Amino acid sequence: MPRQSISLANQNDEWLKKQVKSEEFSSKSEAINYLIKQARSQEEYYEFVRNKIDSGEKSGFAKKQTREEMLTEFKKDLPDV
Repeated sequence: MPRQSISLANQNDEWLKKQVKSEEFSSKSEAINYLIKQARSQEEYYEFVRNKIDSGEKSGFAKKQTREEMLTEFKKDLPDV
């Protein structure tokens, strides 16, 4: 695993120390790797949502439906329980 040297603001360093002391993480490196993983995961989710929004906007307006028609359409894709 590549080693990195980083500078942290005092309050961030103190927060990391508290996480290790409380045994939330076994080391500062573990905590930082976890935080980076969470940020990457969030970024991937936002990209997924942006793509869905773009796709929806490009597909144009939906046809006019009654509540019952919409409910029937939504239910057809649900698994039978």
